[in-house]
Amino acid sequence: MENMAEVAANNANHPNETSKNVFDFGAFVGDLIVEEDASSDDISLEGLQRELEECKDDDVVANILSKGVKLREYTKGVENNLRKVELDSIQDYIKESDNLVSLHDQIRDCDSILSQMETLLSGFQVEIGSISSDIKILQEKSMDMGLKLNNRKVAESKLAKFVEDIIVPPKMVDIIVDGEVNDEYMRTLDILSKKLKFVEVDPKVKASKALKDVQPELEKLRQKAVSKVFDFIVQKLQALRKPKTNIQILQQNVLLKYKYVISFLKEHSKEVHLEVRAAYIDTMNKVLSAHFRAYIQALEKLQLDIATSSDLIGVETRSTGLFSRGREPLKNRSAVFALGERLNVLKEIDQPALIPHIAEASSLKYPYEVLFRSLHKLLMDTATSEYLFCDEFFGEESIFYEIFTGPFAVIDEHFNSILPNCYDAIGLMLIIRIVHHHQLIMSRRRVPCLDSYLDKVNIALWPRFKMVFDMHVSSLRNANVKLLWEDDNHPHYVMRRYAEFTASLIHLNGVYGDGQLELNMERLRMAVDDLLLKLAKMFSKPKLQIVFLINNCDMTISVLKEASPEGGKVQQHFEEMLKSNTGLFVEELLMEHFSDLIKFVKTRASEDPNASTERPVSVREVEPIVKDFGSRWKGAIELMHKDVITSFSNFLCGMEILRAALTQLLLYYTRLSDCIKRINGGAALNKDLVSISSIMYEIRKYSRTF
Repeated sequence: MENMAEVAANNANHPNETSKNVFDFGAFVGDLIVEEDASSDDISLEGLQRELEECKDDDVVANILSKGVKLREYTKGVENNLRKVELDSIQDYIKESDNLVSLHDQIRDCDSILSQMETLLSGFQVEIGSISSDIKILQEKSMDMGLKLNNRKVAESKLAKFVEDIIVPPKMVDIIVDGEVNDEYMRTLDILSKKLKFVEVDPKVKASKALKDVQPELEKLRQKAVSKVFDFIVQKLQALRKPKTNIQILQQNVLLKYKYVISFLKEHSKEVHLEVRAAYIDTMNKVLSAHFRAYIQALEKLQLDIATSSDLIGVETRSTGLFSRGREPLKNRSAVFALGERLNVLKEIDQPALIPHIAEASSLKYPYEVLFRSLHKLLMDTATSEYLFCDEFFGEESIFYEIFTGPFAVIDEHFNSILPNCYDAIGLMLIIRIVHHHQLIMSRRRVPCLDSYLDKVNIALWPRFKMVFDMHVSSLRNANVKLLWEDDNHPHYVMRRYAEFTASLIHLNGVYGDGQLELNMERLRMAVDDLLLKLAKMFSKPKLQIVFLINNCDMTISVLKEASPEGGKVQQHFEEMLKSNTGLFVEELLMEHFSDLIKFVKTRASEDPNASTERPVSVREVEPIVKDFGSRWKGAIELMHKDVITSFSNFLCGMEILRAALTQLLLYYTRLSDCIKRINGGAALNKDLVSISSIMYEIRKYSRTF
């Protein structure tokens, strides 16, 4: 070991030399001197090579081996060093012996103290174990006491609630017996109701002895409360019967405040509740029936008669019999067929109902649809208010229908007396539309109480409208043509009635698109067509017949356009009829002034002059026609203009017809000119031909007037 240290030191002092030495295990091992020992047989050198391989990287071992130092010598050196260190340590120990004795004494004292602490802590441990068992016992007792306390609290709360629910406080007795029916009384009734329910519902309460003492008192209070609130409600119902009472205000501001009374009676005295219910139904039935009867009687004084059974489209109005009724003024009779301002009733559908005495004081009269709207506006408002009140006050919707059996009967009686005598088809259609709007209003209000009633009214109106409409159709089919005919080719009053009547129905059907009504109007149109043709045939001249048809068609179209600008099937029919008759009139008018020209153009102008025919077109044949036209065409056009002006009631229509006639004349003359160009020797007639530009100029001159 010592040699190894020296080798390491030398290597440290001479690093360069160390790096120059090559460590060779094989060569170095060969120099090892191993002393044989008697015990060498027990020593195994197995694994030596492996250990040397592991140590070859150790700096100290490598340094020793690189110098060739013998291991035994190195070992002796190390042992000497260790012995020296041991002797030095013994000297140091001897020097510190006193301190070690003192340290030993201190350790012994500490050990004694720790022994005493151990004894003390052991005592504490025993005492703590005893305390722990005591605490456990106390914990168990505490839990037991807590459970008992909770049970007692539950029992106390149930008992307190039982006592509170079953006892009858003196103050409650005083209020029920002697108090006035007010808000406090309502609250006390609620408390009494809860107590009555409590003793009736819980079977345990029925078996309690406390109930035997309290139940008679509760029953007395119940009877007293029922009697008192019954008298109170009946007194309030009597107020509804007083004249000029605003029923809705009394219901909303008074009765609804005490609606709990009805619930109390319903729960605790069904017999009395039924009596109150019956009393209210009887009261409101009579009151509302009287109100509607008085209102209807006042409205009847305002009614304006529009039509009777003789006010039909095809009825002759000039003849009056000896016993004929006094006619309404012409202004009112025109409303039989024309809608006019009567349409305003639909625009004012949700306006307040009429106040009869104000209208009567102003001497105003109204068509029946205005009175119908006003009556049913009042009915809707009254029914809505009553329906909502019954639902909130009694909690029953069915009570409304029992109340309104009277008012419905009064209105039905009035309506059933009016409807069979109504011959105003426009008024009936207006009423049908009013009912439709009223159904929408009630639907928006979400109040279904009038659904069946309005459906019934609608079902009654349609057959009556159909019957009156059929009367108009029959009046046209069965009309006496001789009585209706007038020697005048201007629009006939029957056609004006028809046009206004149809326009009114088209207007009223605009947004509804009722297919059944359209079919009926088609039937009416076919009937008026037949009558119109019969009236036209009464004229002796075809031209007058055509003028009559044109004037009536033009008037009808003008009236229909006011109702429906986009046109309809009826309007299209009369437009086609106007167009065809306009063509006929143009031909008649031209034949009257230029018959030779037209006959030639229609029969001969299309022939080829060079063709081998029996009689080809010649100058001699055409010359008289050309000269005749050239001599009087301007005068003829002026006569045509005057004829048109006097024949047609509508100036614009007449001017359109004149323009069509002049255009057709120009076409005929153009064909004549083309024919002359193809005739041999036709150039000789050029001096007599009127230039096309001259005719065009004349046509434009007349065109400026419209």
